[in-house]
Amino acid sequence: MREKINNTKHKKIRKFKVGDLAVYPAHGVGRIEAIESRVVNDEKYDFYIMKVIENNMVIMIPTRNVESVRLRDVISKEEIPKVYEVIKQDRESLINNQTWNRRYREYMDKIKTGSIYDLAEVFRDLYFIKVTKDLSFGERKLFDTATTLLISELSTAANTNEETIMSKIESLFDKPE
Repeated sequence: MREKINNTKHKKIRKFKVGDLAVYPAHGVGRIEAIESRVVNDEKYDFYIMKVIENNMVIMIPTRNVESVRLRDVISKEEIPKVYEVIKQDRESLINNQTWNRRYREYMDKIKTGSIYDLAEVFRDLYFIKVTKDLSFGERKLFDTATTLLISELSTAANTNEETIMSKIESLFDKPE
């Protein structure tokens, strides 16, 4: 407990540089294109100008809000197997006991955390539901979002193409335990 408190107090806010890759929750992997200063309400603020790789959307992120918006580094290549482990876990019983709208809210909250592990859980759960029954319209959109975000970050971390990552993920579901 003491260690956690100390880490929180002394935690350095990540400083990104132009050219760095970063993950913005619910939008995915992007590249810091510039760091600009702008005056807003007579106050000067520094912003990261980030271009999302998937769709070229440009996002302005105040540098002092990095922690609150949960902007983070792309996971390391060594973390990829941990993400695959999350995807392989079984949650069938929990899924069947929830209504679709409760699941939807839970999944949206997980996507917004910015954690790739939460994202992997959303993907896994919706993938499992998809193979057993039809997804609602909202769940289909969430599944597409989770898939895009997950595949994009994993392919960036692995330095490979998205098709290779998707094949690997699909193979995780094919293997009997």
